[in-house]
Amino acid sequence: MRPSPHKALTATAFAVAALAAASFPATPAAAAPPTARPAAACTPAQVVTNGGFESGTSPWTQSSTSVITNRAGETAHGGTHFGWLNGVGSTHTDTLSQSVTIPAGCSTATLTFWLHIDTAETTSSTKYDKLTAKIGSTTLATYSNLDKNTGYAQKSFDVSAFAGQTVNVAFTGTEDSSLQTSFVVDDVALDTSGGTTPPADSTRTPASPSYTVSLSSNTSGTVWTGHESATFTNASSTPLSEVYLRLWDNYHGTCSAMPITVSNVTGGTAGALSVACTALKIDLPVPLTQGQTGTIGFDLGITVPSGADRFGHDGAFNMIGNALPVLAVKDGAGWHLDPYTNNGESFYSLASDFKVTLDHPSTLLAPATGASVDTPGSSGRTITTATASKVRDFAWAAGPFSKISGTSAAGTPINIYSVSGISSANAQSMLTTAKNAVDAHAGRFGAYPYGELDAVIDNNFWFGGMEYPGFVLDLVSTTALTHEIGHQWFYGIVGDDEYTSPWLDEAFTDYATDLAQNLTGTNCWNSVSWASTAEKITNSMAYWDAHSSRYSTVVYGYGKCALHDLRRTLGDSVMAKVLKDYATSHWYGVSTTAEFKAAAQAATTTDLTSFWTLHRIDS
Repeated sequence: MRPSPHKALTATAFAVAALAAASFPATPAAAAPPTARPAAACTPAQVVTNGGFESGTSPWTQSSTSVITNRAGETAHGGTHFGWLNGVGSTHTDTLSQSVTIPAGCSTATLTFWLHIDTAETTSSTKYDKLTAKIGSTTLATYSNLDKNTGYAQKSFDVSAFAGQTVNVAFTGTEDSSLQTSFVVDDVALDTSGGTTPPADSTRTPASPSYTVSLSSNTSGTVWTGHESATFTNASSTPLSEVYLRLWDNYHGTCSAMPITVSNVTGGTAGALSVACTALKIDLPVPLTQGQTGTIGFDLGITVPSGADRFGHDGAFNMIGNALPVLAVKDGAGWHLDPYTNNGESFYSLASDFKVTLDHPSTLLAPATGASVDTPGSSGRTITTATASKVRDFAWAAGPFSKISGTSAAGTPINIYSVSGISSANAQSMLTTAKNAVDAHAGRFGAYPYGELDAVIDNNFWFGGMEYPGFVLDLVSTTALTHEIGHQWFYGIVGDDEYTSPWLDEAFTDYATDLAQNLTGTNCWNSVSWASTAEKITNSMAYWDAHSSRYSTVVYGYGKCALHDLRRTLGDSVMAKVLKDYATSHWYGVSTTAEFKAAAQAATTTDLTSFWTLHRIDS
């Protein structure tokens, strides 16, 4: 995904209706953590949801509708929204709270938030107005008009003692009878990490997932209902007693009005929804030993919300990314059940096979991941059958698109689908860009394996673009489209844990984009300026969600500059061989920072330790 300066979605993007006939009972957004995770294991996570207040008010509880705001008078630390408590100038109390669950296996838990205080009080000794920060019943700190500051200051607290508990993170502001004090809170985060030795078996499982999906839409393509099944194998020596489905797009609704609903589960017993209703545990009837295969099935409902988003409809045009439930990954750290992030991606899945049948009105075109074949359905309807092999996700769109097609010089079929308002000249330009980009990347990293490539073009996207296997969303932008097509290699083919290591797909793809556009990044490292000692290219999305204004600068900008510097250190031909060989060795697999550093070091007799330190690339 190529981010824009604004991470906020319009409010309409969250006005979604649940499919009541196909839903589980709602559970709180901060439900208890999965009980199946071994107590000794800890999956590092950021457990506060919507800590930057950019995604509406859920799951925060506020004393009035004006606490979470973007109104004039105060500014955000990152993005456009913030929590503004008090500032009334008369006797007044404001509260802001969220229930969070701190995993039991984590030895370290740190609560951070950014605080700005301005006041009309003139005293230098009396605390007339106060803000109290609490976790559970414990007061962490109290601030007052005496703590006024000209900008934001970050506050940090060790809350490790609350591991294994579900508690409220709460802010309470009080003012006396005169002279306002404003307490402005933003970018709240609670990061967990650490723990004792994880299970010895680090094999990623469930492996070789195969999904079969059959869905039928309403007349507008905004509601889809049908059935999905998933077959998988336990690759680990540890018996597999449960699996988790990621219902990622429930982020775009609430637990009481979920856009993704699952019911009538077969092959296992559905448990509680967790992680803001984006994770569904399914207990298997009998634990699978290594090499054994299981299958689960369920009825599925999808309601597409309003909004020009990776999951949303822009008028008559529906973008349906991350809507199909996919299996979460378990490895030596336990189950990876990270929260959804709107700054970038949280998605982590293994290469899978999909066969998806979409029954829709013939007035709608349905570009999708994989190779598609259209056949006549019932009166006035079309059946689009899409098959895809060794992909990490499946996405599609539905709408009255304009379509043009062509083939790259190396033989990849390209389809450009445009919403209304995109000129034929711009569509043709994007077709040319796509042809050039797919061949340029293939020449450097290996042949494009997914058959055709579909690109949906809409200038109303609030983001620059979004990648899915064989299917991308984009603005009319040569650079952005070249970038999103680059993701076909870095995350699509060479996978990674996008929540833990976002640089492995974004920095590498931005570097590939530069190469495709004949940009060498000369002297770009000279403009690097770190915001803090904690800021690193290799930080996780937990860190970047708490420091969202720096995400693009560091992960995309500094990340690609570091790779340009590595190319200059190794030499052009050596760097090209390192990346080509690295892609080949991780084809359809999962990459890690440690593995890439080892591959680079193996290509040179120069000790790269100081290079990694200088560029803040940690394993």
